Amino acid sequence: MDPDRILIAGGGIGGLAAALALAQKGIASQVLEKASRLGEIGAGIQLGPNAFHCFDHLGVGEAARGMAVYIDQLRLMDALADGEICHIDLGEKFRARFGNPYAVVHRGDLHGVLLKGCQDHPLIELRTSAEVTGYDQDGASVSARLRNGETVTGSALIGADGLWSNVRAQVTADGPPRVSGHTTYRSVIPTEQMPEELRWNAATLWAGPKCHIVHYPLSGWKVFNLVVTYHNHAPEPVAGKPVDTEEVRKGFTHVCERAQNIIRHGQNWHMWVLCDRDPVDRWVDGRVALLGDAAHPMLQYMSQGGCMAMEDAVCLADSLSRSDSVEAGLVNYRDRRVLRTARTQLMSRAMGDHVYHPAGPHAALRNSIMGARTQDQWLDTLQWLYGGNGLG
Repeated sequence: MDPDRILIAGGGIGGLAAALALAQKGIASQVLEKASRLGEIGAGIQLGPNAFHCFDHLGVGEAARGMAVYIDQLRLMDALADGEICHIDLGEKFRARFGNPYAVVHRGDLHGVLLKGCQDHPLIELRTSAEVTGYDQDGASVSARLRNGETVTGSALIGADGLWSNVRAQVTADGPPRVSGHTTYRSVIPTEQMPEELRWNAATLWAGPKCHIVHYPLSGWKVFNLVVTYHNHAPEPVAGKPVDTEEVRKGFTHVCERAQNIIRHGQNWHMWVLCDRDPVDRWVDGRVALLGDAAHPMLQYMSQGGCMAMEDAVCLADSLSRSDSVEAGLVNYRDRRVLRTARTQLMSRAMGDHVYHPAGPHAALRNSIMGARTQDQWLDTLQWLYGGNGLG
């Protein structure tokens, strides 16, 4: 056992990225995952250029690029009027500006690339059925307490254990996440079942009053990812509950026929009630730090949850490699990340209110403002986000 290894609670995208980032700096780690096997549930995930900057820092850039679907546009549609509000071209000019492409991938494929990178690296140990429930520290090391009663010791502990993080509960002690009242339903449909006139090579958003629909191609165009969200004031968290198509359609009877028709083609729907938290800066307790959703859970409306977790990982490893002590490295990591992630958290909420779900004059104002922007203005607007790589 390496007493200098870093313990990582959670084997999702953020935890595996942290292990890879540390390994690139010559730092050993052990990933402690509560599930009996390492894997990811869910379907599609959008990856901005900032994600590809991170893949290169993690040493998996080529593999990540190989499994992505490269789309031509981000497209915003009016779900009531059935017309385009605006689009952002993702071609040569976009790639030249940000140094990397925009793509969509299956979440499981992305996790698989990170997992293989970890399995192939001698500095990374992966352990399943090992839920971290809490920790103790003595100024020289950290002992992670596991659900089975065992303790595991390392030089630091990184809480990458998600929205309901046990590590956060001890570091921050700020109670449960905030329930947004927005319910998301997810489906994946074979491409041949997607209405032919909507098989666009775009990440398409249909925005309507208190609801929206997102679709884009996945897995080499074999399927379309379908995510629909309804602001129905859901009172409590739900994750992955199966529901029938009729329940999904209830929230979308007021949108245009073409948008409704997309939902009719969905199958095997599962629902999630979205949660997030207010930004905080208490991410660090001595030799313990938070990462990804454990530190800054955000709504999906900026498509940045996974990207921010990977940026965290890159920054964490860089900060630790540059610092004289673990404690100083973790504080430096937090200081470099907290404002960027807070901005993304708050802007994700604002996107839901002002872009995805407005009605009446509020929606007309959205259409007017967003429809008037040029492609160059869109690139300027996105510079703060897609120009970053976690090290800023």
